[in-house]
Amino acid sequence: MMEKDGKIYVAGHRGMVGSAICRVLEKQGYTNIVTRSHNELNLCRQDEVEAFFGQEKPDYVFLAAAKVGGIMANNEALADFMYENMILEMNVIHSAWQNGCKKLMFLGSSCIYPKLAPQPIKESCLLTSSLEETNEAYALAKISGLKYCEYLNRQYGTDFISVMPTNLYGPNDNYHPDHSHVLPAMIRRFHEAKVSGAPEVVCWGTGSVLREFLYVDDMADACVYLMNTYSGNETVNLGTGKDMTIRELAELVAKVVGYVGAIRWDSSKPDGTPRKLLDVSKLEALGYHYTTELEDGIRLAYRDFLENPIRTER
Repeated sequence: MMEKDGKIYVAGHRGMVGSAICRVLEKQGYTNIVTRSHNELNLCRQDEVEAFFGQEKPDYVFLAAAKVGGIMANNEALADFMYENMILEMNVIHSAWQNGCKKLMFLGSSCIYPKLAPQPIKESCLLTSSLEETNEAYALAKISGLKYCEYLNRQYGTDFISVMPTNLYGPNDNYHPDHSHVLPAMIRRFHEAKVSGAPEVVCWGTGSVLREFLYVDDMADACVYLMNTYSGNETVNLGTGKDMTIRELAELVAKVVGYVGAIRWDSSKPDGTPRKLLDVSKLEALGYHYTTELEDGIRLAYRDFLENPIRTER
């Protein structure tokens, strides 16, 4: 169990995932949360990371910092996604080990699993076949991070764990028109179409691929829960165990936003992985189950979008 006054470093606290972890920690009474902005600490600079850990000596680390983006962003910056993610996670994990961190959680992504993995995807599917091409660089970086945690555990007896969240959404998401993920992109697109009175909204792909979505505060709650209850070399999937087609998602977002026009699908754009549903039986066996249903979560996310317009400019 993490001590309530133990020093907890949340890397990436300004992002959607890191800010949610901070909210949950504060709600549960943790009083010694350490954060640094990118301007204060560049995680891609080894000397800065080593100096930070040497000074602060955090007891616990949540590694939620990452360079992230949707299909377009991944396709346009393959080298950047691989380099920045790999170097920042190696810097943080290595310095945590060197400075006696009691426990670290590395947050990955479900894109680490093979493109055509059996559904629902079990944790044991990792590295059994080829990855989805559009986010292969990001996935390889994340696989390297979780494997480094495993290897430190095996070689040095650390207690470093990893979790693999499904597609996340919620407060503090990125609503950039080109570089956001599918759900926040739809929220912005349908909202702007409603405001402008556009007769139709064009969505990428065929709409037939299947995706699973987890509200980010549920993910953060699961992360804190696992930091207190789980140790092991194998990653843990974080999800709902339920998915829907992107077409169904678009219709649900349109309903929540209040858009009544037509939805047209541009099949010249990529779909990505055909299906990506996580097997969450391990998570549930460990005693955790999500609480926020998708429509309720989209309503919360849309309210956040309306209240924080600056996030649409990222």
